Amino acid sequence: MGLIIDDLPATIRQTKHQLKAQLADLNPVFTAVEDHIRREVDAVVAAGARGASVIPVLDYDAIRGGSVAEAAREEIRRRGAVVVRRVIPIEQARDWNDRIGDYLRRNGYGQQPDNPSLDTYFSKLKAGRAQIFGVYWSKPQMEARQHPALARTRAFLNRLWRHESEGSVHFDPDRECTYADRIRRRAPGDTTLGLSPHMDAGSVERWIDAGYRKVYRNVFSGNWQAYDPFDGAWRTTTQEIPSPAVCSSFRTYQGWTALTAQGSGDGTLQLIPIAKGIVYLLLRPLLDDVPDDVLCGAEPGRALSISHRWHPILMPALVPIPQVEPGDTVWWHPDVVHAVEDKHSGHGDSNVMYIGAAPYCAKNAAYLERQRPAFMAGASAPDFAPENYEVDYVERATLDDLSTLGRKQMGLQSW
Repeated sequence: MGLIIDDLPATIRQTKHQLKAQLADLNPVFTAVEDHIRREVDAVVAAGARGASVIPVLDYDAIRGGSVAEAAREEIRRRGAVVVRRVIPIEQARDWNDRIGDYLRRNGYGQQPDNPSLDTYFSKLKAGRAQIFGVYWSKPQMEARQHPALARTRAFLNRLWRHESEGSVHFDPDRECTYADRIRRRAPGDTTLGLSPHMDAGSVERWIDAGYRKVYRNVFSGNWQAYDPFDGAWRTTTQEIPSPAVCSSFRTYQGWTALTAQGSGDGTLQLIPIAKGIVYLLLRPLLDDVPDDVLCGAEPGRALSISHRWHPILMPALVPIPQVEPGDTVWWHPDVVHAVEDKHSGHGDSNVMYIGAAPYCAKNAAYLERQRPAFMAGASAPDFAPENYEVDYVERATLDDLSTLGRKQMGLQSW
């Protein structure tokens, strides 16, 4: 059903009053948080000045062979992001890219009348509404989601989380639920897709929802050093305000698979690779310079905006991802700030398939019940604007295109 709030300003005022009451020493706590974040930002900036990146990079062979060092795992937890190279063979990724292009052309994608009122999720971000292709059920997308190498990569990344604690199993890291998402196809010179720094998976909910407050219980108690971004406790109990493109599943990582080569300047992803940056964002609205009904860029049903006005110390750490090739994958924690470059200044297409990680849990199993009818009908996935372009598309994926693993991921067959 989702989180329904009748009087949001009043709810925000009441919530902030409660949080401030349990944080009597807010100012010294925030000063300590700010000092920590400044050091993390300085490390990111210093690496960039050396021509390096703090975003960890792994090779898929290390995951497959079980040889990823503990230091590398800890760096992923610190940065909240990772590039995993060569998950998909480059020839396969290029084939998917070509076939998706054929799928779109054959079915006349883009000839349908656009209805921007369907999707206001990004409307407050600097570069406007993102023009990402609203297709979910092409055969290449389904082949990628059920590819064994991607499944193995997700399982490895899921296991960087604490998936069992406080007497509960929060999710199963080795069983995945397909979370059908869209694709990005961006041509050189494009200026329509840029997105300013933001965070998905909840905006005002992060403060007003009881489940989210439990996720951030150590932050809101002042014991922020004990906050673990990779602790799964209570993550699967959160509720979101229903809105097109607001994720109502639990994702351990947002992510995409590169279909073309891309890097800095190619109109692609930027990150603030500081997993504990969320602590600063959560406490910032509680300071005295913020109006009682304001949450510093959080508005219902929209991406949580990060800005120079409210979050100046974070902004210098917004950096491009390392150069990637077709078949490489990029993953980032749902609490990591990300953006998309305003302009594609490169020479080749900048194309990806959005494929995150949504491990099995009750919350995600419930989402599969809503997603399956959309798959069968060719409708838009339930978390997204109901554009329903693919209902009559030829060469759309069907049940016959699902492998045994794919059927399990879609909730059509038991594990």
